[in-house]
Formats: sequence, C-alpha cells, structure tokens
Amino acid sequence: MRKLIVIAAASLLAAGSAQAAGLTDRPLVDVAWLEEHLNAEGLVILDIRDTPEGAADLYAAGHVPGAVAAPYATYGWRAEVDGTPGMLPSVETLEQKIGALGIDEDTHVVIVPAGENATDFGSATRVYWTFKVLGHDEVSILEGGHKAWTAAGKPLSTDAVTPVATDFDAAFRPQMIASTADVAAAIHSPVELVDARPTEQYLGQTKSGVVKAAGTIPGAANIANDLFYDGAAGKFADKATIDQLLKQVGIADDAPQIAFCNTGHWASVAWFGLSEIAGKQNVTMYDGSLAQWTQDPANPMVVYVGASAAD
Repeated sequence: MRKLIVIAAASLLAAGSAQAAGLTDRPLVDVAWLEEHLNAEGLVILDIRDTPEGAADLYAAGHVPGAVAAPYATYGWRAEVDGTPGMLPSVETLEQKIGALGIDEDTHVVIVPAGENATDFGSATRVYWTFKVLGHDEVSILEGGHKAWTAAGKPLSTDAVTPVATDFDAAFRPQMIASTADVAAAIHSPVELVDARPTEQYLGQTKSGVVKAAGTIPGAANIANDLFYDGAAGKFADKATIDQLLKQVGIADDAPQIAFCNTGHWASVAWFGLSEIAGKQNVTMYDGSLAQWTQDPANPMVVYVGASAAD
C-alpha cells in the first residue's frame, strides 16, 4: 500500500494541419488566439457558464461574440446513471445534444467557462474530456475563461446565438474511462490512483454528501485539483509544474494513472493536466468516482483521521 502522501491544497499550426477545421491542436488557447479566430469557418464557441439561482442570466448579460450557450449544469453534459450522479450520458444522447449546438466532426470547439477557480474550470475540463471520449479531438479551452476575456477588455455580445442543428457522429473511446473493476485492480498493480479532491476529503476529515464513506481508495495519492489551476492568475499549470507534483507524490512519469474524485468533476481537472498538458500516456478517469465506488461497502476505503497535509 502506498505511504500517505499529500500535496495540499504555441504557436498556431500551419494551414496544412490535418486537424478538422485546420485551427489548432492546442488544448488551451489564449484570448489573443480566440479574438483572431472569432469568425473562423468551422469554429463553435461554447459558453458553459452556469447562472446562479436567482441571478440575472450570465449569457444574456454578455458573452464572447458568436458563442453558443450550453450551461454545464443544465444542458445535459452529465446524468444520473444507475443511482450514480454526474455520469457520462449515453453516446446517443450526447450525439443529439452536441449536434443541436451546430457541431459536427469537422468543427473545432472552444469551451469558455467562467474561469474563476479550479472547481469552475473543471466544468470546461469535464466537457473537454467528454468530447475526447466521443472521439472528437478538435477541442480546446479558453485559458482563464470568460474572466480572462473581460479582463483583457475584449468585446461582449448580448445577441443570443441560435445554432443550426447538424449531425454529430461519435467515435466512442471506452478505453478512456476507468471502471470500478479497473480501480479495484489498480490497488494491487502498478497503475497509480490520483485523488483530485481537496486534501481534507482525501484524509477523511470531511466528505461529500454523495459519497457514502469518508476517506480515499487504498494506495491513492492526493494532488488537489486547485494545484492545477490558479483562478487569480487565470492560468493552468504547465508541464514542468505537473511533473513536479507527480514527483512529490512518488508517481513515475511513465506510470499508468487513473484520476478520480467524488463524481468525476475535479478528476477531470487532474486528467486534463496529466494527459493533455503534461502529455502522460495511459491516463484515464474514473467517471463514477467515489460516488460509485462507495455504493458497494465491500470496496475498501482508508481514513487518515488526525493526519495533516505535512504527514
């Protein structure tokens, strides 16, 4: 069993790129890039910001010009499956939802979250992961999100965009999704488990209401999701930083990894950092995470009561 290890809380491609829409292969694009490509053929910008209950509609109040509204919490990006919340909906459902946004296989998608903190940025990494699972590689996230766009003084539009529905055909990649059986096997194998939850949840000092038992999966190392994204600066961690985070928890660069959290939201931040930014091979995500794992009391959990981040 792993020793308790805790960490507390390019340039544009040439026009001849093989990428559909020929725009970029960068997982993160900055404000300057998006401004330059606002009117590019084959680009769809998704504003996934959620409007807090009782607040004025954020999209209606102003969005990146041309962006389509597809709020993270309400559009249907996630669903309850067999009693587990926040799971990937069926491929057929997602094909319909994505096609309704005017996205097909030749579309480059740029996802725009609010960008306020790591939890919010997780909405973008989760949607990004969804596109990748569906076999759609032409997807990027606006680094810093809407916050970065407005901080740079860029224009906002209040015109609602009604997309023209099209057909989106997925090329489903089940190998990107870790199952409960995969996680159980990882406990006794070289596969590394990365718990992306806040440290107090990893230690078992607190827990989410959707999880039936406190603590973490035996052998898991903790890299809290907010170490991957700095909300104040609007910047995602770079490869060197992520490599150092892995080194600090004793995970080898070439080790297969499974990221998890409570429901596969914070885990997507870690997955994005490990796979897309640090370029690690064989990184998967446990979609059901601890909400699914703890449904079966036979699945082991370990609690580090009284431990601290320095232990």
